[in-house]
Amino acid sequence: MLSFFKDYKYFAIVFAILSIIIISIIFNILDVEKPLPVYQPAMVNSELVDTSLIDVRKYHKIADFSLINQNGETITQDDYKDKIYVADFFFTTCQTICPIMTDHMYYIQKELKNDADVMLLSHSVTPEIDSVAQLKKYALRKGVDDSKWNLVTGDKKQIYDLARKSYLAVKDYEFGGQYDMIHTENFMLIDKKRQIRGFYDGTNPNEITRLIADIKKLKKEYE
Repeated sequence: MLSFFKDYKYFAIVFAILSIIIISIIFNILDVEKPLPVYQPAMVNSELVDTSLIDVRKYHKIADFSLINQNGETITQDDYKDKIYVADFFFTTCQTICPIMTDHMYYIQKELKNDADVMLLSHSVTPEIDSVAQLKKYALRKGVDDSKWNLVTGDKKQIYDLARKSYLAVKDYEFGGQYDMIHTENFMLIDKKRQIRGFYDGTNPNEITRLIADIKKLKKEYE
């Protein structure tokens, strides 16, 4: 019996060392935080995507835009250059999900108020109603920080195209006009390359917690 153990002594030592190494490698692999996905139109509910983009599987980015904010200032993609931002679609006279979504946007603003890398962008889906004065009134009531959060209005076709072809966030309103849309509860997380990195239910507090965690995860990609 002693002879048996002597014969396999070195084998047992090597095997034990290899086992420790393999276990450590597996642990490290599992412990590595996976990056957030980069969403493409083909990955999203087809109801939210313009028919021209349904089969697009790569290179999708938020298009250039030029809209007017609550202070009458022109806001373009340059105002969000090298920023991570959360976008949504709303309208000031909405009495259903919009107040909840806006309150949750305010919560994100408060939680990340000192993070200059993160901004917010809310698009009106009823620009014919949401004038600059209307947006300003709404912004004051909701505690919007002008340096961090833009509520924007402008050309309806441009907002529709952004919603359907860039943010993949609204549904067609088949009984309305050409550019009428049904906005959803979606919040979209946009990275510094203007790519969509996440969708979240803007009415669900648990989803807002997940969104904030994902923002912090996304920031690590740039460290």
